[in-house]
Amino acid sequence: MKNIFDSIPADLPEEKFDELIKAEHIKIERIVSRGHATPGDDWYDQQKNEWVIVLKGEAVLVFEDQPSVTLRAGDYLDIPAHKKHRVERTAAAIDTVWLAVHY
Repeated sequence: MKNIFDSIPADLPEEKFDELIKAEHIKIERIVSRGHATPGDDWYDQQKNEWVIVLKGEAVLVFEDQPSVTLRAGDYLDIPAHKKHRVERTAAAIDTVWLAVHY
C-alpha cells in the first residue's frame, strides 16, 4: 500500500512527476507543484486525453481559446487531446498535488 501524499521532497525546484500506473492505453501520474508554472510561453499539446484532479492546493490553467480555470482541492476536469493548455500558476505556500489520468 502507498499514500499519494508520501515522498514529497522538502526542496522542489521543479515540478515532480511520478508515474503510478502505465498500460497500453492509460497512464496515471501524481504531479506535485509548489509555485510552479509552465515555462515561458510553452503550451501542452498532448496526444492523449487527460483527466486531472487537484487533491490538495490550487492551480490556474489557461487554455489557448477559452478563459482560464482555477482548480482547488476536489476540482477536476477533462482536457481533450490536442487542447492547448498551460499551467499559469500553482500555490506557492503549499504543495499542489494533482492526479492525472492520460487515456
